[in-house]
Amino acid sequence: MDLATPINGTLRKLPAWTIYIVSAAWVTWMFYLGATNQLGPEPINVLEREYGELGLKLLVLGLLVTPLRKWTGVNLIKFRRAIGVTAFFVVMAHFLVWALLDVRSFERVWMEIVKRPYVTVGMLAFTMMIPLVVTSNNLSVRRLGAAAWRKLHKLTYLVAILGAVHYLWLVKGFQIEPIIYLVVIVVLVATRYVSLNIRRQPA
Repeated sequence: MDLATPINGTLRKLPAWTIYIVSAAWVTWMFYLGATNQLGPEPINVLEREYGELGLKLLVLGLLVTPLRKWTGVNLIKFRRAIGVTAFFVVMAHFLVWALLDVRSFERVWMEIVKRPYVTVGMLAFTMMIPLVVTSNNLSVRRLGAAAWRKLHKLTYLVAILGAVHYLWLVKGFQIEPIIYLVVIVVLVATRYVSLNIRRQPA
């Protein structure tokens, strides 16, 4: 028996909604720590970073679902929708902390989006997530049709790349972590297109 079999057996018993519960609990807990001055001298910046990094990690996890099943046999398909929807709400929390607690002005928010390229890229990625989360349901699949729905949700690839670029662009100095995120995401996206091209080649 391969290692994936017992793992998949355990995963089948785990409901997808646990991802929502665990993530919401973590986001709430981090906010509580910030509100009670337990995140150091700059709690708002810590919250922004923690929420942003978790959102990016969830995007990476969503991209990993298909190759993980292909390469290892571990099947996370049932969790993919919950992962994507949770990623959106965590990124939204990241945006709200920045806009409401850091910038604190609609006019300044707009100026930051227009004038700072890393904010522009991040906002673009967040905006592109909106149609993805709105259509992350069975009704949308039926109304759009499976082919159109899959085509729309390929925006996930661009969202993940832009998110990694946003992270890389905003850090000060040379830091290896955002580079790793960007490389991993580009590789995961590239492997999908490489595998597609291989399958389309005539025998």
